[in-house]
Amino acid sequence: MEIERKWMVKGWPEKELPLLYEHSMRQGYLTVIPTVRIREEKKTGEEAEYILCFKSPGGISRKEIEIAITRDKFLELEDLIGRPLIPKIRRTYQLPDGLRLEVNHVDEGLPTEFWYAEVEYRSVEEARAWNPETAGLEDFLSDEVTEMPGQSMGAYWMWTRCGAPKPF
Repeated sequence: MEIERKWMVKGWPEKELPLLYEHSMRQGYLTVIPTVRIREEKKTGEEAEYILCFKSPGGISRKEIEIAITRDKFLELEDLIGRPLIPKIRRTYQLPDGLRLEVNHVDEGLPTEFWYAEVEYRSVEEARAWNPETAGLEDFLSDEVTEMPGQSMGAYWMWTRCGAPKPF
């Protein structure tokens, strides 16, 4: 189960937070309803991992199943998709309350590039109760889009890779 909230942001956080790690990623979608995605992700200094992911529809909470796949299988699926994958850089920061802040820079250098941040939670109740002020991030996390239509990476994929109307 994935339980998370999402905010649109403008860059990396200015507040000093412990950086846990950075990933470079490429991801693409076989379908967006339900979500079936492939992702190549590489933590700085480590080997790449290849993941096939399934996600149910949902807002703050949804089912998520991730399966490790081989590089060869990833490349086969990338070829099947036949569209440029979305590059992302993700930095994961430790928050004072034990939660983690993931900040993503998407499609760097393209006219559609953007930034977003997510925090994952252990329960829906914890997610709804959490306030960015508790981490001193009220200014950084001021534009919440968690349950707004068209704010998923799948919607962005459809718009930028498949020619669908802009979702937001």
